[in-house]
Amino acid sequence: MDKNKKIKIEKNGPYRVSGNIPLEKEFVVPDENNNPLSWQKGEKYKTEEEYCLCRCGKSQNKPFCDFTHQKIEFDGTETASKEDYKQQAENISGPGMDLMDASNLCARARFCHRHGGTWDLTAKSDDSKSKKIAIEEACNCPSGRLTAINKKTGEPIEPEFSPSISITEDIPAKASGPLWAKGKIQIEGADGSSYENRNRQTICRCGKSSNKPFCDGSHIENKFDDKV
Repeated sequence: MDKNKKIKIEKNGPYRVSGNIPLEKEFVVPDENNNPLSWQKGEKYKTEEEYCLCRCGKSQNKPFCDFTHQKIEFDGTETASKEDYKQQAENISGPGMDLMDASNLCARARFCHRHGGTWDLTAKSDDSKSKKIAIEEACNCPSGRLTAINKKTGEPIEPEFSPSISITEDIPAKASGPLWAKGKIQIEGADGSSYENRNRQTICRCGKSSNKPFCDGSHIENKFDDKV
């Protein structure tokens, strides 16, 4: 973990990103049933060593902050738990793999919906195909709500990410999604304390989450569009 790579939450303001963290677009690709299937890379943004990303959802220069939060008196009060993932997660045992599920971290990305759902697939994980799909779905979960666990070693099965941030677009839901922080970027709260350092995290950029700074899927019901 590079401690210089950090997302600092400004009180009622933006995310201050430091440490030369790459920023790019990433799109949800649906399957034939319009369920999220995979991720597709988009444009890369030119950034400095430090930059500020909009958190209120109202900037006219998205994804970057333009200080609109001051004009609208944005309330960015953090309400998310600072408990470790393992403390928040339910442990689900399957015959071929286990699954950890921290439901309060759900960003409603819906990769877990295919083929009966990740939970059902975990229950059928003595079947190699079901196990493979369950692991794939858990690893595609951007918030890290779901984590596949190796049955033999007890170790998490995680995608390998370098520190980066993706501006997500949820094509099936027709909404602009959260910021996807990857590669164990430290997130520091406005009070100076830190959230657990995790490989996958989704942070709200529509301003409507009730689990700030993390996304709770509010961008979908509010049809958040980062071009507006």
